[in-house]
Amino acid sequence: MYRKTWLEINLDAIHHNTKTIKKISQKKLIAVLKADAYGCNDTQIIATILDAGADMIAVSSLDEALALRHFGYFGKLLILGVVDTEQYKKLINHDISCAIPNLKWAIQLSNYDLTGLKLHLKVDTGMNRIGFKDVMEAKQALQLLKNAHATVEGIFTHYHSADTSQDKTLEQFETFKTFYQNLNEKFEWIHCDNSAASISFHEDFTNACRVGIFLYGIATDHKDLQGAVALKTKVAMVKQVQSGETIGYGATYTTNSTQSIATIPIGYADGFLRRNQGRKVFVHGTYATIVGRICMDQTMIQVDDCVKEEDEVEIFGPHISIEEMANDLDTIPYEIITNISDRVTRVYIQHGKVIKEFNPRFHHE
Repeated sequence: MYRKTWLEINLDAIHHNTKTIKKISQKKLIAVLKADAYGCNDTQIIATILDAGADMIAVSSLDEALALRHFGYFGKLLILGVVDTEQYKKLINHDISCAIPNLKWAIQLSNYDLTGLKLHLKVDTGMNRIGFKDVMEAKQALQLLKNAHATVEGIFTHYHSADTSQDKTLEQFETFKTFYQNLNEKFEWIHCDNSAASISFHEDFTNACRVGIFLYGIATDHKDLQGAVALKTKVAMVKQVQSGETIGYGATYTTNSTQSIATIPIGYADGFLRRNQGRKVFVHGTYATIVGRICMDQTMIQVDDCVKEEDEVEIFGPHISIEEMANDLDTIPYEIITNISDRVTRVYIQHGKVIKEFNPRFHHE
C-alpha cells in the first residue's frame, strides 16, 4: 500500500452473513455483486461468498458479467439490467443469463437464433423501472423467445419498500404471484426478495432471494449479521496552529485557541465528500472533528495533543457506523460504499489477519 488509506473488508463476516441469510430465508441465494461488489471488489470476495453457499451471482451489466468470466468464475451468472440485444452472442458464448425487460426487447431479440441463451422474465410490480406490467405482453414475449430457442429459466420482480413497509411489500408480492399464475408457465428460478425482504418477509411461493448490501452487514440492524467493512486512514502530519489562524480552502474554519491539527490522506477524490466537513472521525480512542473544507486528497482534523503521525483514523467502522454517516449526509449507505474510489486500497481480513491488499491501479504488482 503506497498511501495509507484503505477499505478494510472482513471476509469472515461476509462468509457468516451469507450463510446466515441463506439459513433464515430457506431459499437459494443469489449474491448481487454489482458495482464491483458494492466497492469491495468482486474478484476478491467471490470465493468467500460461494464457499458460504451462494447459488448464483448477479451483476448489473454485461461489462460486469464479462469481467467475472474473464476472472475465472464460470458458475451461474445473471445480469439484472438491460443488455443490448445485439450482444446476444456474448451472452450465449459466456453462458450468461439476462433479464427480459419488455416486449420490444423480446421482439428484437427473437430475430436471432437464441439456442443456448438463458433468460429471466422481469415483472414490474411497482418500481416502474424495467419489466412487464401486462400479462399478455409477457406471454407474447415468452412465445417469441421460445420460438427462437431461448430458455426462460427464471422470473423475478423487485421490492421498493422492503426495508420500510411490510404492507407495500405484501402488495407487490401478491401482484407478482397473480402475474405468475396468469402466465401458466413454470420457471426454475423464482425470485423477489432483496436483502431486506430475505430477512423480514417470509413466503414459500418463491425459491430464491437476491442479496447485496446485507452480505456486508450494512443497512441492517439484524442481530445475527456482522459488519464487514471499515474505511480507515493514518495521520500523515500533526502541527500546532495558533489561535486566529484559518484551516483549508476558503478559510472556512478559524481556530479560537492553539490547536493540534492533523492531516489525513483522504479526500473527495477518494469518495470522502466535502459535505463531511464538521463531522467526526475516530482516532486514538476518541472522536475528532473535521475542520476546514475537505480537499481532493487530504483532510484536516482537530485532535488531542496525544495524537501522532501514523495513528490509525476510522472514517466509518466499529465506532462510527456507515449508517450514521449516511444519516448525517442525508443519503444512504449504498451511495457511500459505492462512491469509494479505486485510489483506495482494499485490505482483506480473514481469521484475524490481513491476507491480501488489492488496488486495481497496481494489481499487476
